Amino acid sequence: MNESPLVSIIVLNYNAGELLLNCIDSLKKSKYTNLEILVVDNISSDNSQKKCKERFPDIKLIQNNKNLGYCGGNNVGVREANGEFIIILNPDTIIEPNCINELIFAYNKFGEGLYQPKILSLDEENIIQSTGNMLHVFGFGFARDKGRKVVEKVEDIEKIGYASGTCLFTSKDVIDKVGLLDEFLFLYHDDLDLGWRAAQIGIDSYYVPKSKVFHVESYSLKWSSKKFYWLERNRKYCLLTHYSKKTFEKMRFSLMLVDFFVWMFYLSKGFLGVKIRAELDIRKNKQLIEKKYNELESKKIIPDIELIKKFPDEIFVPTNVSQQSMNITFNSILTKLSKKVKKNLI
Repeated sequence: MNESPLVSIIVLNYNAGELLLNCIDSLKKSKYTNLEILVVDNISSDNSQKKCKERFPDIKLIQNNKNLGYCGGNNVGVREANGEFIIILNPDTIIEPNCINELIFAYNKFGEGLYQPKILSLDEENIIQSTGNMLHVFGFGFARDKGRKVVEKVEDIEKIGYASGTCLFTSKDVIDKVGLLDEFLFLYHDDLDLGWRAAQIGIDSYYVPKSKVFHVESYSLKWSSKKFYWLERNRKYCLLTHYSKKTFEKMRFSLMLVDFFVWMFYLSKGFLGVKIRAELDIRKNKQLIEKKYNELESKKIIPDIELIKKFPDEIFVPTNVSQQSMNITFNSILTKLSKKVKKNLI
């Protein structure tokens, strides 16, 4: 292997303003210098893409003629990338100078996989955003340790549920095996879907603590009705495409119970219409979902139960999304149902 292989960094931009410029500036200060920087723009109206090209003329600017979403936009960049390695990086991030070196070190040590750094808040000092993303049996994804304070301790590279799309490192070879981001998802749960697909063919995801990235908390949608729509629609899509019909049938009653509580949650947030829209969208796309299901089943190497055994029983819900008392109640229910599902499947 080349000692300093080319790393292609795809930064997808949509009206990120100064955040984009700060992100590229941090890449320019990286200790790893064999980089190809591709800025893919989803028809921004704030001219941030033009300002970026003016300040950093050596970047490759790709301007889409429509908003392709997170998945479609990043896929454009991946297809154009020339590097042996790929980084999908949010425009509202700042990388530490040694970030890329640590990710390459981890890949060389553990081999094919999807890797993420420690993600820290850019807005709040010493606050964690993710020490690895985790996948729950009912299709919920969450960032481990989100909102907790940084505690200085020895941390090792470890396997996780899936690598965060905030900063996702892998190789072109892995992308060729796992596939591109699923463009039906548009945005949200795309990294969960990618990590789940990888796990199904025996490719793990890893957390690399010595690699660090600072991230602004959701500069675009925050916790809006749109975000809740995409999260729920895409959660349902992932459940229907990743589990075998046999597994899904054994889980059906528990899934119905979880869905009841999700309905109640959306009702409490005033987002009942959002939940209805998500359900209707899933029903409308039955043929597409069936096609994707068949594709994934044909490639699957690792049985569902082997992955489910590794899934945590609880999830983490930020307090700005749901009250602490509701989180405790929901997690208690999820834990019982998760353990029941695992028992029934074994």
